[in-house]
Amino acid sequence: MALVALVAAACAVLISPLTGSLVAGVGLLWMLFKQHAHLARLVRWAHKPIGQEPLPQATGLWDLIYSDLNRNVRQVMAERAKLGAELDRFRDASQAMPDGVMYLSLTGAIEWINRRAAEDLGLDLDRDRGAPVINLVRQPDFVHYLESGDYSEPFLFHPIRRPGAALLVQVITFGDGRRMVISRDVTQIEKLETMRRDFVANVSHELRTPLTVVSGFIETVLDGLDDVPREDVLRYLGMAHEQAARMQRLIQDLLVLSALETGAPQPIEDVFDVVGLVREVARETEALSAGRHTISVIATDACRVQGSAKELHSAFANLASNAIRYSPSGGEIQLRWQLLASGAGEFCVSDSGIGIAPEHIPRLTERFYRVDRGRSRETGGTGLGLAIVKHVLTRHQAELKITSAPGEGSCFCAVLPARRMVPIAS
Repeated sequence: MALVALVAAACAVLISPLTGSLVAGVGLLWMLFKQHAHLARLVRWAHKPIGQEPLPQATGLWDLIYSDLNRNVRQVMAERAKLGAELDRFRDASQAMPDGVMYLSLTGAIEWINRRAAEDLGLDLDRDRGAPVINLVRQPDFVHYLESGDYSEPFLFHPIRRPGAALLVQVITFGDGRRMVISRDVTQIEKLETMRRDFVANVSHELRTPLTVVSGFIETVLDGLDDVPREDVLRYLGMAHEQAARMQRLIQDLLVLSALETGAPQPIEDVFDVVGLVREVARETEALSAGRHTISVIATDACRVQGSAKELHSAFANLASNAIRYSPSGGEIQLRWQLLASGAGEFCVSDSGIGIAPEHIPRLTERFYRVDRGRSRETGGTGLGLAIVKHVLTRHQAELKITSAPGEGSCFCAVLPARRMVPIAS
C-alpha cells in the first residue's frame, strides 16, 4: 500500500498537476479498496467458528496481523483440544464409577447422567437429557427429597422400576444452585441386614423355647420336690435334658456355620476311603432311627476322595439325619454312593417321607428355613443342617441337587467334582 502511494506521488510530480492528482486519487482509492477487502475477509473469518477456516494470505502489514491471529488461533485450538481430552477422561471416569452420578440444572433438568444412574433410576442416557427429573421419576418420596432442600442425610430409595432394589441417594449442591445426585446400590447390604435381623430373631426364638421348658421343669421340681412323685421328677429331668441337648446342638451348629461363612481357613485335605465314610454315616443313621425305619446302603463303586473327611462326614450325616426326621416310622431310607459317567462322585440320600413342595426347595439351604417348623422342633432339628451342607459342598466345589414332591419322598444328592476322585490302584 505504501508503494502505491509513493508511485502516485511520483506521478503527481512528473506529470501535469491535473493528471497527477487524478493518478494519486486512483491510487488512494485502490489502497482503500484493498484495506476494505482485507477487513471484510477478517470479519467473515471472525464470524465463523475458530479453526473452521484458515486465515487468508496477505503481504505487508496484513501479513503480520494474520500471522499473529494464526498464532493465537493455534494456541486456542491446542487449549481446546487439551480441555476436550480432559473432559473426555472425566466423562469416561464418571461412566466407570460404580455409583450413579447425575447433574441437575437450576430448574431440575438433567444436564448429564452416567450409565449407572440411568440403570438405577430407569432413565435413558440420550432421550431424557434436558427433561426435568421429577417428570421421569415420579415416586412421591423421591420428589419430596429433591424438593425439600434438606440434603444433610442420604435418602433410602426403592425404585418401582427395579423391584427389590434399594438405592442410597445423596444430593450435593454446587456452583450457582446446581445439584449433583449420587445413587449407590445397597440392595445386597439391605438383604444382609435383613438376614442379620432374621438370624438374631430366629436364634433368640430357637433358644427361648427350650430354655422356657427347662426353666419350667426346674421350677416345678423345686416348688414341689417333696410332693412330686419320683417318676414325674425323672420324667421332668429327662425332658429338660432333651431340651438342653437341643440347645447344645444348636450352639454347635451355629459355631460350625459361623466358621464356614466367615471364610475360615480351608481344612487340611487328605485322601480317604469314601465308601468307608458312607458306611459310617449309615451306622449313625441306624442309631438315630432306633429301628423305626428301614435303612439300606448301596456303595459298590470303590473310590478315594481328596478333601476334608471331617467336613464331608458332617454334610453327609446332616442329609441322612434330615431323612430320619422327616420320614414317619416304617419309612424307607437309602444311602447311595456311585461314580457318574462324567467321573464325578455322587452321594444321595432318598427317603419315603412327607416330601417338599416345589416352592420351598430353592430356600431349603437358608439358615433356620423350615417347611414345617413344628415337626422340625419335635424331631430335634436346629434348622441349620442344610445351610452347613451347602457351605461344606461349596468349599469342595461340589453342588447339592434336590428332587422332591409332596407325599412322594425326597432325594438329596451331593455331587463331588471328578478332579477330587482318586481311583484305587488295582
